[in-house]
Amino acid sequence: MINEIFSMNGYGLYVWPAFIFTLISFASLFLITKLQLLKEKRKFTDKFGSLDSEKLKIVESQQTNRRILEDILSSKI
Repeated sequence: MINEIFSMNGYGLYVWPAFIFTLISFASLFLITKLQLLKEKRKFTDKFGSLDSEKLKIVESQQTNRRILEDILSSKI
């Protein structure tokens, strides 16, 4: 039963490497995207972390910035 799954009537030799290549590609793409997101969050925190209260209100009023700030605040908890 297991051998049939792996051999796939002779096509397993072609299917499994393609599947593994796809899996590795998706995993690396996910990791690269996650690392870039963390890098951008750090840039955002460095830029907007030390704002005065007036500028902070403007930043909080923007939806995208508000979501990033919520993520930063919730990750510190």
